[in-house]
Amino acid sequence: MAHTILRLPAVLQRRGRSRSSHYADIKAGLFVKPVLIGSRATGTPENEVEALNAARIAGKPDDEIRALVVKLEAARKLTAAGEPL
Repeated sequence: MAHTILRLPAVLQRRGRSRSSHYADIKAGLFVKPVLIGSRATGTPENEVEALNAARIAGKPDDEIRALVVKLEAARKLTAAGEPL
């Protein structure tokens, strides 16, 4: 299964957030940290952006969003270890 990784401009456009607000959300635990895709390049898995947008649209409170962020970042480690999600 192929996973699409979005670069920052695409993430910001899909979120409708400014760059500074996006990084503030990451610092507050309200958005996933980007993954390293090169020596100086990062991106965010598209499925994670979609999951967090869906949670926001559903009106989930910040505590539930933070829990989702933890779950999504933990799933990365499982995927990297070759375990099914």
